Amino acid sequence: MRYPVTIVATLFGLALCLYNYSGFDPHNMVFFMLSVPAWFVEFFIDVHQVNVLLMYVLTVASWALIGYICDRMIAKSRQRRRSY
Repeated sequence: MRYPVTIVATLFGLALCLYNYSGFDPHNMVFFMLSVPAWFVEFFIDVHQVNVLLMYVLTVASWALIGYICDRMIAKSRQRRRSY
């Protein structure tokens, strides 16, 4: 089984982190809109107290997980279609 959506989603997570790290997102608006862990970290702790590297790793991992789930759903639907 190939994982094209996982690869694209992981690259998207990396691009998001690189965009934030480069300084083109000065108020972190794009990062906080598209980073899944950043949505939940604010419920538990102040976001300014969290290690930025940890947030980047969790962001890439969460996008990879989202891509993997999509790939599994695509494979399952293709398998169902073949069985008919």
